[in-house]
Amino acid sequence: MNEKAIFGAGCFWSVEESFREMKGVLSTQAGYAGGTLESPSYEDVCSGTSGHIEVVEVSFDPEIVSYQELLEKFFAIHDPTGDHRWDNVAKRQYQSVIFVSSQEQSKAAQSKIEKLQTFSRPVSTIILPSTIFYPAEERHQHYTQKRKQLYEGRI
Repeated sequence: MNEKAIFGAGCFWSVEESFREMKGVLSTQAGYAGGTLESPSYEDVCSGTSGHIEVVEVSFDPEIVSYQELLEKFFAIHDPTGDHRWDNVAKRQYQSVIFVSSQEQSKAAQSKIEKLQTFSRPVSTIILPSTIFYPAEERHQHYTQKRKQLYEGRI
């Protein structure tokens, strides 16, 4: 049975690409989560008025790739000690966040963060219960892959 995970680690374009390339990841989708506005647009999220975070929903086969491996990738592709605090509205859309959909995901995420607290700066990644995931506009889906194809065609 396939599972889903939702991660926010800065701009969703590169985050989506990083997960998309993993063996066992069936699909990725850029989107928004954690805010108050129903069906937010990219402009709503960028304005800081919706409260949403840019995230990537990862559909994966746990027989091939574990949630723990997804967590490893998540923490490897961004600075989890970055200053993307909730109270900094201008950066809220780039908050380092893990939306968990089960007790197992929550425990695994918490355990990983505890192990990383040996950094000289504290880990600012937050763990939140899963919420409504709103897919981003089509122009944001597989953005990096689309750009690669565009530039490869010019070479």
